[in-house]
Amino acid sequence: MPHFLLSRLFFLFFFLFTASSYAMSAQSAPAPVLAAKSWILVEQATGQVLAANDPDSRVEPASLTKLMTAYLTFAALKSGKVTEGQLVQVSTAAWKQEGSRMFIEPQTPVAVGDLIRGVIVHSGNDACIALAELLGGNEKGFVEMMNREAKRLSMKNTHFMNPTGLPQSEHYSTARDLSILASAIIRDFPEYYSLYSVKSFTYNRITQPNRNRMLYIDPTVDGMKTGQTKDAGFCIVGSALRGSRRLVSVVLGASSDNARAQESLKLLNYGFQSHSMMRIYAADQHLSEFKVWKGAEKLVGVGFTQDFIMSLPRGKESKIEPVLESRQPVLAPLARGQEIGTLKLTVDGELYGSFPVVVLSDVPEGGFFERMRDALVLWFKNL
Repeated sequence: MPHFLLSRLFFLFFFLFTASSYAMSAQSAPAPVLAAKSWILVEQATGQVLAANDPDSRVEPASLTKLMTAYLTFAALKSGKVTEGQLVQVSTAAWKQEGSRMFIEPQTPVAVGDLIRGVIVHSGNDACIALAELLGGNEKGFVEMMNREAKRLSMKNTHFMNPTGLPQSEHYSTARDLSILASAIIRDFPEYYSLYSVKSFTYNRITQPNRNRMLYIDPTVDGMKTGQTKDAGFCIVGSALRGSRRLVSVVLGASSDNARAQESLKLLNYGFQSHSMMRIYAADQHLSEFKVWKGAEKLVGVGFTQDFIMSLPRGKESKIEPVLESRQPVLAPLARGQEIGTLKLTVDGELYGSFPVVVLSDVPEGGFFERMRDALVLWFKNL
């Protein structure tokens, strides 16, 4: 088999799809048009975008901001920096927060576990400030933590000014960035994710319901967060698990509470019905072998260091054609995991995605005579 070509394989792809692009014409059914400003639907396991509309438009995220407040709190809990039973003194600033609240009071210390439930279930702005002051020293310090974490997670069009989502200039995010954050919570903190399915919470003898209507409509939905302000409209981040597949939807700028839930469900149903998840290559499975110049070995296996999986349009599985391209010449030394080529997938003749392939083993430099011989051969080949 030529080193620059991987002929028809009834196989496909995976997890490293950093520079991938998807041909929408390859979809088995057209994506729905939603009554909202922007939206995105993502395969949580891989980050693959199944449908989107204006996903990089900067918008006011409203209470979806609290996903980051929760992410940082979960990180502090997981690291042992704080515990769920730890009591927090409530400041006047937290107590006086406007908007949605869990009704904490300065005279009554509150447990971290109750505060995080207040953030998630009640969408409590007072709970957000109390946690921000605990973890960041003050609100400003916590906001700096939020922006550092957003940068680390590659949320490229997000900037936070507060932990609550109350309107403020230069406080913005996008549908794509919010999907990255939601997926990170699910991936990094599975032990706390179940809090997003809690339908009501009682604190200070006041019971408040979870504002996520989807929890009451579809039993496969188990999260995540709603938000609403005058400028943002009605927004929601939803997540559903059906079988082994989990999808994350972000819908921004809907016209009502009911509309955001219905539009998000429409998007989730589309994703589950129109696509199926497949594992194409196992980790370390050889797609091919490339010739190595100036190395201790003459050939090196290439492929993926993790299982290569992806969602495919239903009914299109047999029409996938992969082509493997290498970067020539391949020169030693090589290190396992080093990017060495590209796997291009087409569906019905249209490019569906391009994915980097890597070296599956180390190849040190060869001896002096091997290097000189190969250098001479390459010189003649380039004449």
